Amino acid sequence: MTLTIARQILKYATGLPEGTPLVAKELLHFGARAAVDQVLSRLAKRGALLRAARGIYLLPVNGRFGRHAPSADKTVEGVANLRGETIVSHGAAAANSLGLTTQVPMKAIYLTSGRNRRLKVGAQTVEFRHAPIWQLILPGRRAGEVLRALAWLGPEKAGEALHKLRSRLQASELEEVASTRARLPTWLAQEVSVLVAHG
Repeated sequence: MTLTIARQILKYATGLPEGTPLVAKELLHFGARAAVDQVLSRLAKRGALLRAARGIYLLPVNGRFGRHAPSADKTVEGVANLRGETIVSHGAAAANSLGLTTQVPMKAIYLTSGRNRRLKVGAQTVEFRHAPIWQLILPGRRAGEVLRALAWLGPEKAGEALHKLRSRLQASELEEVASTRARLPTWLAQEVSVLVAHG
């Protein structure tokens, strides 16, 4: 019985997008909760699945250089879909991608509407940090990355960063940043207003 469940779970997992987390509650159509939990645990011990956190498993990816963990970004996307959370890149990563800092984040840190926690994705540890709602606005948008970068840089450096960004952002992106002012802390709303005033 459990062998059949194991085969079914692995077959099902191979049909999912890379990085989709496997959790027992999503697999109850294959068997009772206790049996599914047991099978997931055994598959992880065998190396057929990776244990990312308690009760969360990942299917390794077969690549040119053998089996490896799915990408952290795809796993994070999978967790966001699974949990219905908003998950976005950390301000340090956003600042780096926008060319506002040459500092490359050493850890994979993401901001989330959910709780603080860690996931193990192969050799990498991905950290989720609960963040206020205003830091999670415009997920997946460049304007949202701008806001997260400015929040990370803080009041002392935000003005200078916005000055640099003015020439790099499209008018529509500047408008999108400006449209969020009512939801921002006062210091950041003021900085964004200066940006709009100068066009």
